[in-house]
This record gives sequence, C-alpha cells and structure tokens, in this order.
Amino acid sequence: MLAPLSWLKEYVDIDVTPQELEDKLFSCGFEVEERYEVGKDISKVVVGYVKECEPIPDTHLHLCKVDAGEAGILQICCGADNVKAGGKYPLALIGATVYATAKDHVTIEGVMEIGQGKLRGYDSFGMLCSGVELGLNEDLYPGAGYNGLLVLPEDAPIGADVKPILGLDDQIYDIAITANRPDCQSIYGIAREVAAVLGKELKAPSLDFTPKDTMKDDFSVSVEATDLCPRYSAHYVYDVKIGPSPAWMRRRLALTGISSISNIVDITNYVLKEFGQPMHAFDYRFIEGNQICVRRAKEGEKIVTLDEKEFELNDQNLIICDGKKPVALAGIMGGLNSEIKDDTTEVMFEAAKFARDNIRKSSRALGQASDSSALYAKGVYEYTTVMAMKRALHLIEELGCGTVSASHFEQNTGNSVEPTEMKVSINKVNGVLGITVPNDDIVRILTNLNMAPVINGDELTLQIPAYREDMEDYPDVAEEVIRMYGYDHVKSTFMPTAQVTMGGLNLRQKSELKIKRALCAAGAYEGMHYSFFSPSDLDLLRLPEDAKERNAIQLINPINIDLSLMRTTLAPEMLRAMAGNQKKGIMEGRIFELGNIFIPKSLPLTEYPDERETICIGVFGKEENFFTIKGLGDVVADTLGVKFDYEAGTKTFLHPYQTAIVSCDGETVGYVGKVSYEVADELNMTVDSFVMELDLRVLSKYYGKPQVFVPISKFDEEKRDFAFVVDKNTTCAEVEKRIYAACDYVTSVTLFDVYEGSQLPDDKKSMAFSVVFTPRDEKLKGKKVEGFVETILNDLKENLGATLRA
Repeated sequence: MLAPLSWLKEYVDIDVTPQELEDKLFSCGFEVEERYEVGKDISKVVVGYVKECEPIPDTHLHLCKVDAGEAGILQICCGADNVKAGGKYPLALIGATVYATAKDHVTIEGVMEIGQGKLRGYDSFGMLCSGVELGLNEDLYPGAGYNGLLVLPEDAPIGADVKPILGLDDQIYDIAITANRPDCQSIYGIAREVAAVLGKELKAPSLDFTPKDTMKDDFSVSVEATDLCPRYSAHYVYDVKIGPSPAWMRRRLALTGISSISNIVDITNYVLKEFGQPMHAFDYRFIEGNQICVRRAKEGEKIVTLDEKEFELNDQNLIICDGKKPVALAGIMGGLNSEIKDDTTEVMFEAAKFARDNIRKSSRALGQASDSSALYAKGVYEYTTVMAMKRALHLIEELGCGTVSASHFEQNTGNSVEPTEMKVSINKVNGVLGITVPNDDIVRILTNLNMAPVINGDELTLQIPAYREDMEDYPDVAEEVIRMYGYDHVKSTFMPTAQVTMGGLNLRQKSELKIKRALCAAGAYEGMHYSFFSPSDLDLLRLPEDAKERNAIQLINPINIDLSLMRTTLAPEMLRAMAGNQKKGIMEGRIFELGNIFIPKSLPLTEYPDERETICIGVFGKEENFFTIKGLGDVVADTLGVKFDYEAGTKTFLHPYQTAIVSCDGETVGYVGKVSYEVADELNMTVDSFVMELDLRVLSKYYGKPQVFVPISKFDEEKRDFAFVVDKNTTCAEVEKRIYAACDYVTSVTLFDVYEGSQLPDDKKSMAFSVVFTPRDEKLKGKKVEGFVETILNDLKENLGATLRA
C-alpha cells in the first residue's frame, strides 16, 4: 500500500526522519517494502529568475539571462513559448539530472544529465525545465501539464532548491499489510499506527456536514442477500456541479497511483485511499424504479461495467440493482449504465460491507479486478462503512460541488459499530511473552491503540474498536503490547525440555533418508504432492461409505474442492501421478512419495489428528509387473534389516488376483497390487500400473536395527531348481515360507515360472523355484544337499500337499 509522508502528516505530527519512521513502522509489524522520494531522480534544479529575455533572430529560441542565486547569472538558450523576463522557472544547472522526454514532450524516456550546450552558436549553461522534465503532471502540480516551462510561484526564493517547492521531496512508503490487519489498508489506518508508535495525538478527518431538508420519500433500499451484504448505506446529493477537484486532492490521489477524473468521482477514490472503504456514486437519473436492491444475480443475467466489459453472471455473483436492471457489480465495479457524466446533477452515494470471500471468488471467476475488489477481498469493516459515508458527504460540502440532502437510506443486520468490551488476564498476557511488561507500559500502549485499558488487579478490561475484529483473546493483546513495547525486550531462553545437541539428523530422519536413497538406487524417483485431496479421490478408489479412509478432515476454507480434505492415504495422488505421466507420453517409470497421512481421532476435531508417516510406491510400464514392485518393497525391507511377508488380499481399486497384504513379523504394514482395469480406464492409463503403500509408523520400530555382518562363505553355494505341483489357491509366499522354515542353509528362494494347463488337473498349478544353499564352516557335499532337498520336499508335502512335477 502506498502512503505519502505528506498525507500521513495530515493526521499525525511526525517529528522523526523518514528513515526513523520506516524503522518505527517495521518495529511494530509493518514492513516497508520500499521507500522512495517523489523526485528521486531530480538533482541540482533551482529556482531561476529570468532577468533578460531576447529572441534569437530567425529561430524560435530566446537568449536569457537567468539569476540562479549562489550559482550566479547564467546564459540560457530556451525554446519554450512562455519564457519571459520577470518569470521564475525551474533551472537545471550543469551536472543536474532531469527526465529526458520524447518528441511529444510528454513521454519520459529516461534520466539525463545536463551539460554545457550550444544552440545556433550561443552557449547555454543549463536548461529551463518543463513540469514533465521534472516528472510532474497536472495532478501533481498545477501547470505541469503545459507543453512549456513550469511557472513557479512569485514568492519562490531565487536559487532555492525546487524540490520542496514542488513537493518533489515528499516520501512514499510502500507498506506490506499483513492478512490479519485489513484495518491498516488505508492512509488513516496507517496514521493510527504511526500515532501509536510515536506516542502522538491522532487528528481525525472532518466528518461533519449539514444536510438540507430535501427528501426522497419515494426512494427505497433493500438487501435480499444479507449474508453477503450485512450493511448497505445510500445517501442522496443534489445540485451537483461536475468539475475539477482542488489541487491538494488531485495531488494526493496521484501520489497513490490514481488519476483525477472529476470532483464527484475523485471524492469516492479519495475516501477509498483515506479510509480503505470502497464507495460508488450513481447518476440518479439512470436509477429506474426509485429503488436500489442488493441481491444475487440471476443465472445468465448480464452487466456492462465502467471499463465497457460485458459479463454474464450467475447466482454466486452479488449485484446492485435498481427497479429494472443491474447497475453495479457489488464490490468490484460500477455499471456503465449509471456512471457519472459531465452533466450529472443528482447523485446517490453508496457505501457497503460485502463478504470478503464472495468478492474474492467473483473477482477471480469473472477475471475482473479493481482497487475496490482488492480491499473487499482482504476485509472492510462496518465501522469504516459508516465513517466513510460521513467523510464523503463532508467533502461534498467542502468542495462545494453539491448539496447534501437529509435522505439517508441504510440496511444492516444489527451489527454494532461501537467498541466491544474484552477482559483478559495480565498474567496470561505476560505468560505469552515470557517477560513481565510493567502495567504502566501496558496501559500506555493500549491507550495509544485506542483500547481504553483499565487494570483491576490481574484483570485488564479493554474497549476494542469495531475496526479491530482481529482482537479475540489474550494472545492478541500480547501481540499488540510487545510490538509497541519492543521485541528487543524479549530475552532468548531455552525451552524447558530443550537439549543441546551436536546437530545433524535424528534416527528417524537418517532411516527415512536411507530408504529414499535405496529406492533411488533401484531406479525410482521421489515425488511430492499436496497434503490435501478431493472427495472424488476417495470415489476413485471405489471405497465403501464406511471405509476408514473416508473419515477425513474437511478444511473450512479450502483453495478449491480438489484440495478440500486432509489425505488419509497416499494412493490417489500416486495413481494420478502415474496417469499424468502416461498422458504426457512417459510410458514407464518408478515413483515413490514419503509423506504423512492424517487420521482424525474423532470428528469434528477435538484434538490434533494422528499424523502417520507413510511411503507409497508406484511403477508403470510394459516391462513392469507385480514382482518388480514387490522387489521395491523388499528394497525397503532390506534397508531396515527385516523381511516382508506377502499374502493374498483385496483392495477395492486393485486387481482381485494381483493384490497382496504386506506384513512384517506378523503385523500388517501395508498392501501391494496392480491397478484394476476399471480404475485404469477411468484415469486413461494405457500400460500396466502397480502401487504399494507401507505404514512407516509401524516400521519405525526397526529404525536403527543393528545390522549383523555375515561374511561371504569361502565355499561354493549349491543351487537346485524345483517345480512343485500345488493347489491353485496356494501362494508363492506360502511355498517360500515353508522352504525357509525347512532348512537353515537356504539363503535365497526365487520363483521363475508358473504353469497352468492341460498337463495338470484343473485345480492344480506348477510353481518353479530356484533354491540357493549357502555353506557355513565347510563345503556342502552332495549327500548333505540331498538331505536338505528331501527335508524340504517332505515339509512341503506334509504342510501344503506339494509334489514334484514329473
């Protein structure tokens, strides 16, 4: 927000330097993103008095003798048509910097330095300047828009620096306003803070006016959408005389980036900047039906705004209507059909409080932004709405551009604009700060902030102004106290449970980093997604209504519906990531994400949810299959020094015959499987895709598990291949488990073939395994290995009914 120092001084007696004021603002929570002088590029320009002015024959030039005060009498060649003896003009001395202009003498093309020149054979020791060459326009200084020299006041001291005379020494503060302080998005709002931090009196703008008896008894105002417009004010002004605004108003508007239009329009813009309250003025003759109605737009209803853009509206848009048509897009821009014109004689002023979320959403949806919509989106208070209307009517009388009638129309939902009482504990306030602020300082600070503090023992009673809706409880009071008392009073201390460490990663971080590196080494890439997902993601997983994953935390104010729930599983985002890659022509890949899921203990929330560390792995491609993603799961297991067991299972979004439940030491830790054809079709997946999700909270018990070193055997390993005939419902995991259990010398069991066909009964299948036997202290002899084989065969036959395939 732009705040000129000269305008702030209208309300506060500022007796510190511009830099000191910037530091003070920063100390109380307002960052000055930039501070610059209005005439920052202008230097060595003084008041020049033309003593003599003679035309140069056969040219449009004049040869002038100019008194520059201490710089002496200088000869200047000048081509301006308004130069004359006895006039005072800005004189750029040799070495001065001014703005270079294009041939149109209006467009600024950069900064130039003035040197000694020669025109038509005459030396010129400087340059007399126009307003444009000093960066001025008609709004910033009267006469600056003339295509000639800028005429200075007759009482301007000869040789004096022109910057203070022209207001070029004014400072502009570009202040960042935090989201919780919309009351400061105005000049007067910042002035309140300046007065408080400097301990100065705040001078309030004049709000008085004298209404005449003229009434508009047949006019009415109604608000149908009270949830979107809790307060709406309108006031009738007649005998309006459209004309230019006074120089002081035009200048202040120009310093904040607004061009002057006419006195009536300028008043609404002035109040916008001064109070942070958007206002609008309707030409009364274009208001049909003698009424104004604030309502939701009808589906397909249209309006043309002041910038001549047409919009088609819906019931999510709030509009201001007369008896027949929309005349304004509420909170965003007025309608072209009721704009102020040069012959306007009657005006209906409006000021309103609109719901910030509705204005923000409408502005974004329509692609239409304005200064008003920006303010409403951050927040405008009803207190400001009332004050701004009074200020606008006062300015009507002050500028003499209309007569204020007694016809005032107001609709509101009963919200008070008076201060509200708050009682807090001083001990709690100091407890938040960790220091004891003297009571006298608390009273002084809160008095400066217009909160009328009264202390009775430990009880602090405050009268919270209506423009401070951010003040809710003692932590807010503590914030107000410390930002004015000074953060330098807060002493650095250790938390009671803090410990001094050597830094580095803790065990959890080291273990998870180890898992990530192992997966990357296996060809996987890490992905990261939002911690939110959509209700449609749960539908994508085909989850039943009572599924635990549907017990998700809903955000009160989500960015959009696609990010409205805290995620309870990582699977949907992984599925969409794989589908998105395939859509872009990337037909193979391995991705993993390590993040948190959020499991509420109860809904609505009464305590923090359980944040569970989870890892999700996705693979897709023609060469990928169930066993490749199972292999990535085994990479995680090997990294932690454990072994995963896989048993047939079901998941609503996975293939019914290629899904397994993953367990470790008898405890379920996750699942793995192929994405079902239905889900793949919905996501337009064109290659086989697989997903695994593991609960790292359960696996965290194995973080830091001691790794047992087993030296490589000095003797050759023995390998045997078997083809077992088993029942069709027998799983690979069951066979592997029995083989390992039957012989301690088995170090590897690998499935390499599965056969079902005419050579076997319908209820049987063949599973072929490679089994590796690793010797320990001596070489494995043939008879010993055959003994191992016989033991394995007997175990499989007894427990699984398996036989060797002939």
